[in-house]
Amino acid sequence: MEMEYRRLGRSGLKVSVLSFGSWVTFGPQLDTGLASDCIAAAAEAGVNFFDNAEAYSDGKSEQIMGEAFSALGWPRYRYVVSTKVFWGIHDAVNMRNTLNRKYLMQAVDASLERLGLDFVDLLFCHRADPDTPIEETVWAMSDIVGAGKALYWGTSEWEADEIRAAWEIAERHHLHKPVMEQPQYNLFFRHKVEKEYARLYEDIGLGLTIWSPLASGLLTGKYLDGVPDGSRATLPGYEWLRDYLVNPDANAKVKALKSLSDELGCTLAQLSLAWCTKNRHVSTVITGASRVEQVRENMAALEVAALLDDEMLARIATLMN
Repeated sequence: MEMEYRRLGRSGLKVSVLSFGSWVTFGPQLDTGLASDCIAAAAEAGVNFFDNAEAYSDGKSEQIMGEAFSALGWPRYRYVVSTKVFWGIHDAVNMRNTLNRKYLMQAVDASLERLGLDFVDLLFCHRADPDTPIEETVWAMSDIVGAGKALYWGTSEWEADEIRAAWEIAERHHLHKPVMEQPQYNLFFRHKVEKEYARLYEDIGLGLTIWSPLASGLLTGKYLDGVPDGSRATLPGYEWLRDYLVNPDANAKVKALKSLSDELGCTLAQLSLAWCTKNRHVSTVITGASRVEQVRENMAALEVAALLDDEMLARIATLMN
């Protein structure tokens, strides 16, 4: 099955419907060599979008991805890369949990240096900042785009009214508008994408680069019998995931979903990824992997998507309600 490319919202930029992200894996689980192998495997399947963030492994994830791009020797026109800023990596006033102008201007330069790039295609405000006026953030992000350090800017996990406020400020002042949002979206977490943002797709042309399509691994089925050794729930700093991943009610639904994936002849992960692609507002589904074999398994979700007709989607909806 050939990769599908979708426009990022109302922009002209096209991204692969399945993309590859570095959260959790780059640094804690992958070095540059393995990262290069996974990135190359994703590209072989047609992936052109690679997602990152300043906060992932305190900048090391960006460094590893940049080294991988360099090792692969790809021309810059071949791929779309993103990063996200907000949490910060320096323990100093104005450098943590903020979207003020000082932080944003310094953070983007530091990210570009770690990535070894002249620009990122997409730059996200990783969370909203209640202590900084949205107008200050919009002006700074627009200036970053105007300077050519990012081509498009957007948000991640913002509320709908915050996104609309940012867009209207940019419209009023003829600034570069936010183009995309990166929310969590999966079979267990649907409200923001399907309800809260519903008006934004038509009103402002919002595009979505969704994260955690497998609900942090819950939708792979590997937590049906507890937490296996080597999973992300055993990693330092991810203890908060454990209770979520072994929730009995959630795993009962996962078990029921497995009967459908067995019927289709695919894995639970492939079914869950394929389901995300069926939402026409989703520009790209960010996948993750710590092994090349996982990358290839995830990419096979493209074939599964073709099997998800209205009847199967209705059966899935019934199971998840």
